[in-house]
Amino acid sequence: MSLAPEKPTPPAHILDAVINRIGQVVLGKEHQARLALACLLARGHLLIEDLPGVGKTTLAHVLARVLGLHFQRIQFTSDLLPADILGVSIYQPDTKAFVFHPGPLFAQLVLADEINRATPKTQSALLEAMEERQVTADGLTHKLPEPFFVIATQNPHHLIGTFPLPESQLDRFLMRIEMGYPDRAAERALLKGRDRRELLESLAPVISADKLSSLQQLAARVHIAEPLLDYVQNLLAATRASGDFAEGLSPRAGLALLAAARAWALLASRDMVLPEDVQAIAPSVIGHRLRPVNGGRAVSVARLIESVPIP
Repeated sequence: MSLAPEKPTPPAHILDAVINRIGQVVLGKEHQARLALACLLARGHLLIEDLPGVGKTTLAHVLARVLGLHFQRIQFTSDLLPADILGVSIYQPDTKAFVFHPGPLFAQLVLADEINRATPKTQSALLEAMEERQVTADGLTHKLPEPFFVIATQNPHHLIGTFPLPESQLDRFLMRIEMGYPDRAAERALLKGRDRRELLESLAPVISADKLSSLQQLAARVHIAEPLLDYVQNLLAATRASGDFAEGLSPRAGLALLAAARAWALLASRDMVLPEDVQAIAPSVIGHRLRPVNGGRAVSVARLIESVPIP
């Protein structure tokens, strides 16, 4: 009689240690830290949108430190060119050939800071990298490091000097989150505590890049039952049938929901996805993919979830 192979036990203690280490620097934002970690476990890219000064850049720095990732920050400005991000080929007289010099995009975790201050042409330079994890220059393809993540920050559109991200660019981000103001206790601890940059320098990694890759593989194996697939399909269908949205969610949005829900279940030390996992990550996954009809007010994702019963 053959025994079925044992399912791998989700390493909840490791992931909890990562969350706790992030909380030592980014105070009072455990939910945002969990969403960000779930996004990276699902091999997605993260967009953080909020006012300046609420910890968007700090969260990206902390994630790179605690996950042991090679980090590069790109400050997006209106005069930034695609070659400043991707790299450039320079002619070498001695060899009479062009040699590609990689740009700052060639890192495991790239912070695209204030991405919507760059022109659409420069923003679109990230499309191939985020989707294919490679860069094509002068007809040659250059693979990006593994793992590879883009964490982009953007200021609200009403601020001066911003260029809205096109829908094709927004769709490349698995999640969009907001930091929000800290609560009073967290803000008091922040005001009385050490400088965040000093804390970052003393922060030790909790896991390595190789361990993160194994956790990603573990997240991808989290079980999804047929009724759960029915539930996700019903959510997608509800957005297409609703008169509140200009367009419904695409199949890629459905795949994004499942990937993020798997990672969220892993964070909860479960080997299967529950409807509650989908509901927990849905606002961050589909909120930026839904456009209200006729440019009207944004429709609450919570109201959409309430309208779709669990099978």
